[in-house]
Amino acid sequence: MASRSCLYAFLLLLAFQSTVIKANTVVLPPQCRPVPAGTLARFEFLVNLIIAQAEFFLRSSNGTRIEDIAPGLVQGPVPIGATVANLDNATRAAIREFGLASVGILRAIVDETLLRAPLPRPQLNFTAEVFNRILNLSGMTPPFNVYGSPTQFLLVTEPLISSLQFYLAQFIPSIAGNAPQQLAAGIGLTAAAQVGYFRTRLNAMVNSPVPPFTMTVANFTNTTATAVNQLALCGVKNEGLIVPLSLGAENQTTTNVVTGDVNSLSPRRTEREVLRIAFGTGNATRPGGIYPSGLNGTLYRLIVALRQS
Repeated sequence: MASRSCLYAFLLLLAFQSTVIKANTVVLPPQCRPVPAGTLARFEFLVNLIIAQAEFFLRSSNGTRIEDIAPGLVQGPVPIGATVANLDNATRAAIREFGLASVGILRAIVDETLLRAPLPRPQLNFTAEVFNRILNLSGMTPPFNVYGSPTQFLLVTEPLISSLQFYLAQFIPSIAGNAPQQLAAGIGLTAAAQVGYFRTRLNAMVNSPVPPFTMTVANFTNTTATAVNQLALCGVKNEGLIVPLSLGAENQTTTNVVTGDVNSLSPRRTEREVLRIAFGTGNATRPGGIYPSGLNGTLYRLIVALRQS
């Protein structure tokens, strides 16, 4: 009898634990789930994003190209609308450094995976209006110009680079193999440090208006974060520099230098979320925005073929 009672108690405990696990498991809606793919296909997808970052940072800092730094590393159409930004010397040096670092990341991917140079460069569109449409900054008077001042440049770059960091938080655990995981982790840590730079710079002037507009830096970061979240379709992940207590760390602060989830961990974005944002269409199969002709690679073609919007 005692042993039978113990067995019943054990089975009840298992059932209870199973219920608790199910109750605490977040079931993502279909549009927020990652697309199944192999490690190489995921790196191939990531290359599109790193190439865009490298080209944007290099061209906006001093007008150079990836080819000027690493001949033969990439090949493809010339980006549209790239402009040298009106930056102070310190900001220009930092942005150039980030561009050079992105070239190094591309070289590491070629050296440590089966992808080979020249890596295909997708058609990129860096016109100011593309960024304005994505971040809900169109129609302002005078027109908002990412290249017009250091502050405007930081305000546009931060939400987009944050989205790349959140994708890497999803990307890293999906990579198989010790060496590829180490590569992915190194890329993710570099991206996180760059996001920290942008948010720290913006936080230093969080309550200041952004000339020639009356909106403060805090207002702008809330506007751009909201725009990105609405495009991605999967909840609040990008956040402004000032948030309600319900979104602050441990619900005890309204400052928000480092974006995090309920446990202050980095949010995650899937490939389709990133595409919805970068396209500016809210649809992962309808190109536009920064990638007017879509991306290169197996994973992107799979998303299009499956119509996983």
